[in-house]
Amino acid sequence: MMDKRNTENALDAANPLKHLTRAQFAALGGDAVAYVKPVMGLVLTSMIEDAEFDGATQYQLVMSADGTPLMVADTTEAVTEWLGDQNIGVATLH
Repeated sequence: MMDKRNTENALDAANPLKHLTRAQFAALGGDAVAYVKPVMGLVLTSMIEDAEFDGATQYQLVMSADGTPLMVADTTEAVTEWLGDQNIGVATLH
């Protein structure tokens, strides 16, 4: 019988990128690496000056590795299209 805790620990050890600090992640690629995160409009309004979003709507926020917002969209398709025109690698978060 396999112990689930041991399996999870082995997966974490096999994926060291999951444990990078913000500074370490930024050093990997700076403005060449980005991630996409679903964020509610209420959060975006507090993050981005001079911008208003529908508080109840979920948006897709594209951020550079250093935490700078690059793009906000209301669909994943719009993000995919925008990223296709950029020279940016996308990191996957779990």
